[in-house]
Amino acid sequence: MPRVVWALVVARAINKLGAFSLPFLTVLISGDFGASMTTAGLLSAAFGLATIPSRLAGGRLAGILGRRRTIVLGLTGCAVAQLAIAAADSLLQVAVFAVVLGLAFELYEPPSQGLIADAVGPADRVRAFSLLNAALAVAGTGAGLIAAAVGRWDLRWLFVVDAVTCLACALALRLVLPADRPRRQAEDRAAGGVPVHPWRDRALWAMFGCGTVFALLAMQVVMGLPLTLGLRGLEPADAGLLFTASAVIVVTAQPALRLRRIAALSDPAALALGYVLMTLGLAGYALASSLSGFLVGTGLWSLGEVFVLGPVFGVVAALAPPGGSDRYLASYGISWGIATTAAPITATQLLDRFGATTLWTATAVLALALAAAQPLLVAPLTARTRPPSPTGPGAPRLKEARAAD
Repeated sequence: MPRVVWALVVARAINKLGAFSLPFLTVLISGDFGASMTTAGLLSAAFGLATIPSRLAGGRLAGILGRRRTIVLGLTGCAVAQLAIAAADSLLQVAVFAVVLGLAFELYEPPSQGLIADAVGPADRVRAFSLLNAALAVAGTGAGLIAAAVGRWDLRWLFVVDAVTCLACALALRLVLPADRPRRQAEDRAAGGVPVHPWRDRALWAMFGCGTVFALLAMQVVMGLPLTLGLRGLEPADAGLLFTASAVIVVTAQPALRLRRIAALSDPAALALGYVLMTLGLAGYALASSLSGFLVGTGLWSLGEVFVLGPVFGVVAALAPPGGSDRYLASYGISWGIATTAAPITATQLLDRFGATTLWTATAVLALALAAAQPLLVAPLTARTRPPSPTGPGAPRLKEARAAD
């Protein structure tokens, strides 16, 4: 892998060591400030809503300021906002700085993903993004342990540690990434590109729809698991242990993807299998009453993620014309902003009104519906973006698929 990819992988792993404060934002709001679960959900949703313009701004600023400057700006903004949340002494201050955090939270994603997509060829993009996901999972093992330890002491310190890792990541990338300049539209045309209008691409809409549902499932776990543990008489900070277990499973399961029978699965089949495993894990949360029961559900959920996460960003990047990966990845990433906005409301409302069993049963049903949809929605799209394979008979070429589209 090119040096740029390794720099981003290592720096993001450093950042991930502290990226555990978000799941405990609702717990902080309801615990330290005595807010109702509904209020905590709404304030967390305000953070999620702010991440939507943040993601779009990240794609735009990468073209105006350059990718390196945008990455550093976003990480520094996150650090400042999290330190302010840790120091806040009123619910209003927490609400204001949660929105500020959301506005900075996604700035670095489009330029960093664009750097990876442009640094490797189309055939290596899945491997590059899988490397990034594996590194984040490795760092996540430490993050969960830190969250479990620090969270038992004072939840505010979770935001302090997260801010420190953001600053460390920003400094490392400022020193290591090469200086870049804004890419002009004229240069894109000279490179064979076209003016970028991501939302006119129906294939991106297909990816966006599936991605939004998947992101909602993931954010339901992030937001709902600590609250569920508390409701069932367990320690909410033990969610950090479950997140650590999840990260360990994601990393150790990576070699299984090379097994002959698994590697032979088509992309839609692999995705459907992943969502079925997620369904079983979410159903396990509905039934669990002990930490070991939640651990079993986490194991199944995490195995499902292994089959889903790898190829997604590579497929989206392959849809983009030359010079357009930042904008395409930024547009696709709105799915996470929508999910981050919706999940705190849906999770807290379902928990408050109907209980944990209903929350996780409904989420499991949604995962099962997504599994059933993969052959219909994703199969044509993966055929369009799959690079030529010397062993795959009849594998379509991207250029020919674009012409047909």
